[in-house]
Amino acid sequence: MSPSVPDVAPVRIDVGSRTGTYPVQIAVATAARLPALLDEVRLPQRRFIVSNPTVWRFHSSAFADVSGEEPILIPDGERFKQLQTVSRIYDALLRARADRASAIVAVGGGVVGDIGGFAAATYLRGIPVVQVPTTLLAQVDSAIGGKVGVNHSMGKNLIGAFHAPAMVAIDPELLATLPRREFRAGLYEVIKYGVIASRPLFDRVSASMAALFARDPASLVPVIADSCAIKASVVEQDERETGLRRTLNFGHTAGHALEAVTRYRRFRHGEAVAYGMLLAADIAVTRGTMLEDDRSALAALITQMGPLPAVTDLSLSQTMEAIGRDKKIVAGKLHFVLPRSIGTCEVVSDVTEEEILRALENLGLTAA
Repeated sequence: MSPSVPDVAPVRIDVGSRTGTYPVQIAVATAARLPALLDEVRLPQRRFIVSNPTVWRFHSSAFADVSGEEPILIPDGERFKQLQTVSRIYDALLRARADRASAIVAVGGGVVGDIGGFAAATYLRGIPVVQVPTTLLAQVDSAIGGKVGVNHSMGKNLIGAFHAPAMVAIDPELLATLPRREFRAGLYEVIKYGVIASRPLFDRVSASMAALFARDPASLVPVIADSCAIKASVVEQDERETGLRRTLNFGHTAGHALEAVTRYRRFRHGEAVAYGMLLAADIAVTRGTMLEDDRSALAALITQMGPLPAVTDLSLSQTMEAIGRDKKIVAGKLHFVLPRSIGTCEVVSDVTEEEILRALENLGLTAA
C-alpha cells in the first residue's frame, strides 16, 4: 500500500444465492491480492480476463499475475452491450479451447460485468465468473446480485440471466483513473440506496461530497460498503426479482427509457437514473405519499453533484413507448418504485400514463 494511503479497514460481505454464498471483498489494494483471493474461492486455474481497451490501458499491470491467457478486450460503451459483443467472447474462448474448468474474470465497469457475466452464464451452459468492478457504479451496484445480460434495440437488459459470481473484488484505488463524470454517475446510484433504504447513507453522501470526489479511501470504503450491504440484503431475500428486489429499480424505469431513446449515447447510466429518481419523486409528491421537503432534498443533492445532460429535445411519445417496453412489466402491469421519504420506498402497480406524462413534462421533455 502506498504510504500516502490511509490504513482503511477492509470489509467483507457474504451474499447468499441459490448456488451458494459468495464474498464481496472491499479493500484498498484488493487488485494486488487478487490471485490469492481467486485461489481462496477455488476458481479454476484457467482464468480469462474480459475487459475493454480503456480499462486495460490504465490497469493491465495491476492484473498481470491473474491470468496467463490473452485478455479478451471488448468495445467500450453501453451501445456495444449486445449479443454481437458476447459472440466475440465466445469466439475467443473457443479458439483457446476453454472448457468447464475455465473461468471469466470481468475487469471493468457495468457493461463489462454484464457482458462478461452473460458470456460466463451461457458458455458451455455456465462457467464461473468473478466480478472486478472498476467504476463506482459497478462497485456499488451492478457487480453484486448476479443479474447479467445485454440490451436489445427495443429496450435495455431485455436479454439476460441470473448467474451469481464466485466473488466480487472491490478496490477503491481503481477509481483513481475514473473521469469525474463517470464517478458522479456512480454516486447517483449511491443516492438511490440512500433514498430507498438508508437516510444515514443519503446524509453521509451530502456531508462528504468533497472527500468522495477526491477519491479519499476513508470516505469511499464506508459508502461503498453500505451500498453493497443494502443490495446484498435485498438480493438474499429476493434473488430472482419477484418482489423486494424491485425496489432496487428506483429511478430505472424512466432512466432506462431515456437511455433507449437516445440510443445509449447521451447518458451515463447513473445520469439517466438521476432523472428517473426525480420523476418518481415528482409522482410521489403529487400523490401525497412523499413530503415536498424530501423531494427537495433529493433534487438539491443531485443538483449539487453537477450538471445532467439535457432532456428538453427528447420526445414524450418515444419515451413513453420505451417505458411501455420496460422489463418490469408483469402481466401487463408496470411495477413502479416510488419513494415515501428519504430512506423508505414502495412498489406500486397503479401509476398511470397521465402521471408519467406530467412528470416527464416537468423534467422538460417536449411533446414532439
